[in-house]
Amino acid sequence: MVLEAVMIMVDNSESSRNGDYAPTRFDAQADAVGILFQNITQGNPESSVGLMAFGGKGPEVLATLTTDQGKILDGLHRTKKKISGTPHLGTGIQVAQLALKHRQNNSQRPRIIAFVCSLLDDTQAELVKLAKKMKKSNLTVDFVLFGDMDDGNQEKLEAFHNEVKSSGEGSHLVVIPPSNRLLSDQLISSAIMLGDNATGGGSGGDVGSSAEDFPFGVDPATDPELALALRMSMEEEKARQEKLAREEAAKSAKEMDAIEEEAEALLRSEEEGKENEEGKSKEKKDDNDKGDKMDTS
Repeated sequence: MVLEAVMIMVDNSESSRNGDYAPTRFDAQADAVGILFQNITQGNPESSVGLMAFGGKGPEVLATLTTDQGKILDGLHRTKKKISGTPHLGTGIQVAQLALKHRQNNSQRPRIIAFVCSLLDDTQAELVKLAKKMKKSNLTVDFVLFGDMDDGNQEKLEAFHNEVKSSGEGSHLVVIPPSNRLLSDQLISSAIMLGDNATGGGSGGDVGSSAEDFPFGVDPATDPELALALRMSMEEEKARQEKLAREEAAKSAKEMDAIEEEAEALLRSEEEGKENEEGKSKEKKDDNDKGDKMDTS
């Protein structure tokens, strides 16, 4: 069972409203995210999952790394109200990498799973350059491509995949065309689910069935002292878990602030780089214009 820290990226750009994947592309992603969360956390209970969106005005971290599926569901619910714009895949992957740097357990293997259902603005050269950066960081990147698969979308992701895949195991590209099957059903049998976590979640049913007969698996009538001890132990554990949950919430808030600050710095750096390039291009054009005027005179 692989110990992982996974950032799941959902595509909430305008085309995620399309209904070619039931019930819509976004809802199909939301359903698949739930299946992925269960697969990852059941495969190893110490693995954690985060969530972010990369459509709209820009990438947004919706939930930092957590083992609480409720936080993931809340993030999906909030994002459904923010469907708009175009995808920012390249910047989103960089923000996801920043979020993974804040994982509490450094022994967790960092991994990104990105759903892509829109036409990408990123060029193939930009994505290949980014893939080389991810490879140096030993970061696994998986893509689920569905929806818009024409106009070079698949070719761009294949180029990224081929570059980052050369670092070793992991990193998959799964292409899922429209069909009468749910996106999540097709994802279950894919390499993303079976490649590293093939044994995940296989033993949960037996434990649940044995605990249904009595509250603590012990008949209070036959062994009241053990039943009482188990009850007290369970209450203590519940109090401990609630305390940990409060502490995790406080840490999560601090991590979210740190990630947002780093993401803003990253976006500012990219904008400044574009402005500098535009300024240099304008200066060169002005120089050429001056040269032409001198020649004509």
